[in-house]
Amino acid sequence: MKHIDGSNEGNIHYFWDNSNSPIARINQNEVFTLSIPDSSTFQINRKSTKEDLKSINWDKVDGAVGPVFVEGAKPGDALKIELLEVESGDWGWTAIFENFGVLANEFKDDIVIWDIKQGTARSVKKGFLEGVEIPVSPFLGIVGTAPKNGKHTMIPPQYFGGNMDNKLLKAGSILHLPVSVEGGLVSFADPHAAQGDGEVCGTAIETTANIKVKIEVESNRKLKMPYVESSDLQEGRIMTSMGIGPDMREAAKKAVAEMIRHLSDAGYSREEAYVLCSVAGNLRVSEMVDMPNFVVSMTMPFHLF
Repeated sequence: MKHIDGSNEGNIHYFWDNSNSPIARINQNEVFTLSIPDSSTFQINRKSTKEDLKSINWDKVDGAVGPVFVEGAKPGDALKIELLEVESGDWGWTAIFENFGVLANEFKDDIVIWDIKQGTARSVKKGFLEGVEIPVSPFLGIVGTAPKNGKHTMIPPQYFGGNMDNKLLKAGSILHLPVSVEGGLVSFADPHAAQGDGEVCGTAIETTANIKVKIEVESNRKLKMPYVESSDLQEGRIMTSMGIGPDMREAAKKAVAEMIRHLSDAGYSREEAYVLCSVAGNLRVSEMVDMPNFVVSMTMPFHLF
């Protein structure tokens, strides 16, 4: 089985750009594994303090492992990316950055280190969240294909995926992404051990991860936005559309419009689909800190498809 080592900086890129050279080529439905660094790209360690946050090189934040060239993928296709396994590291971190997050400039820099074991994260910072246990549900904050054109920073999510911070991108989920260039050029980054919808302070429980992936090419399937087939403890198996953009209401409208399109493809009229979105769909703010773009998701019970 092919393995891609994310601890090798030669396998990491810090911009979305279709001129990035592929670090590996894989065949359709070939299972492969990757090791992925944390979102600081190894700048934060178990002993880091809030003073260390001042020296973070933001040009190296969210370094992505890739890109991976998928044989047979061409512009106008889509990639069906199955996340077979997502295993987090045994420790993680969450930081408050003074000028970042939903309540930017209301808090000073701070950091908590978490010990992760037996499916639970616990703070090791004395006097901070003592006795609190956070259930671990590892997922990838970033999965993306190369853009059609331009050079883009890592933090804002876009039509090709990227930093979606959608906690449904976990083991057992299937992500569908558009192909804009030959081979798709897909990359992976930003593992989280746990996160709430919105990721409001700007970080989740950031960690490393080992993942197992399989990718299939969906020929002649043009996508405007990514979508996910996943599962949720409360909702069961779900289909999730996403709206991505700089205005929260507009992002929500895109998520609804995309879900209507998926339901229409399944045989419903547009009116039926709109009603289903209202009576069975759920809007979720997946991410509202990776400015200038936000991610709003709409989930729908899978059995309706």
